[in-house]
Amino acid sequence: MSSRSTPPFRADHVGSLLRPRRLLDARAGHANGSVSDAELADAEDQAIIDVVDLQREAGLYTVTDGEFRRTSWHMDFIYQLEGVHRTEEQLEVHFHNAGGDLDFTSAGLVVDGPVRIEKPIFGEAFDFLASVAPDDMTPKLTIPSPSMVHYRGGTAAIDPSVYPDEDQFWDDLSAAYARQVRLIYDRGCRYLQLDDTSLAYLNDPEQRANVAAQGRDAEHQHERYIRQINAAIADRPDDMAVTTHMCRGNYRSSWAASGSYDFVAEALFSQLDVDGFFLEYDDERSGGFEPLRFVPEGKQVVLGLVTTKSPVLESKDDLKRRIDEAAKYVPLEQLCLSPQCGFSSTVEGNNLTQEEEIAKLRLVVEVAAEVWG
Repeated sequence: MSSRSTPPFRADHVGSLLRPRRLLDARAGHANGSVSDAELADAEDQAIIDVVDLQREAGLYTVTDGEFRRTSWHMDFIYQLEGVHRTEEQLEVHFHNAGGDLDFTSAGLVVDGPVRIEKPIFGEAFDFLASVAPDDMTPKLTIPSPSMVHYRGGTAAIDPSVYPDEDQFWDDLSAAYARQVRLIYDRGCRYLQLDDTSLAYLNDPEQRANVAAQGRDAEHQHERYIRQINAAIADRPDDMAVTTHMCRGNYRSSWAASGSYDFVAEALFSQLDVDGFFLEYDDERSGGFEPLRFVPEGKQVVLGLVTTKSPVLESKDDLKRRIDEAAKYVPLEQLCLSPQCGFSSTVEGNNLTQEEEIAKLRLVVEVAAEVWG
């Protein structure tokens, strides 16, 4: 068994990383007007240079900018789509953790014009990452999947005077994403990740009930999402790896949904045309590995066995045992290892230190080397 030379790698990670204090201070200063645009950009550049070194020293082959130029893993992208704008309405998501509950709120969105992408979103951010990435590391760009534009607002967020037929909205959205894929490829991106909580949320009966209460087809919505993602990436070049990451919510070490992958597994694994699936598997909320039986030959499964929600370091023996369990349903050669989610899906970050984050990344690298060579 050998290590992989193309993404996803045996030891990989989802993307977002804890923001250093000096960057958080610079962002706060920018918000109150005491830090200029140029000063904030300089602070971001330096923080990214440092976090690239962090990933290299951990032994990873994947490198991201930690999503350091964003406030949120998805809304910063979605609001840059032409035809999509924020509203005064507040979207509220209920999160849970061992200590209780907390709510996350963000501005809502409305689709009030034709959905287009004229220039690559996060294109300049990727350029900078590529310019500082070591030659032996592959820069990865993470963006929300097309599904997230719809899941966040639903049909009610689409202006019927712009899209009287929802199918036309989906056609335009997938076409916009296809243009994003082409444009970011032209900037040198060879590793693109589509982050998608909706496909994991829909495993939760409570989430499906919420979708149904909004008048949506909860039983088949995941099938629509799969078709639209496929349309977005159908024409990607052969040397561009595309993966998707699915989790059940990640905000300040809290989660929003539960449920095994059973509900979406057959359609998801057999039909979604990505090169790899990053799957949350750090606790019982994700269920067992049985749904992996639907993963076809040639697809990689990146097991998110190392939690980013807690500083407690997993044991190597436990991780290897769980990899062996997963290998009962999909061949070991098709498996990889990563943390279960990002460390900082929003600017606030999860409840652990940078030293604890580094220990988690190193653990992933060490276990992958021991399992796959």
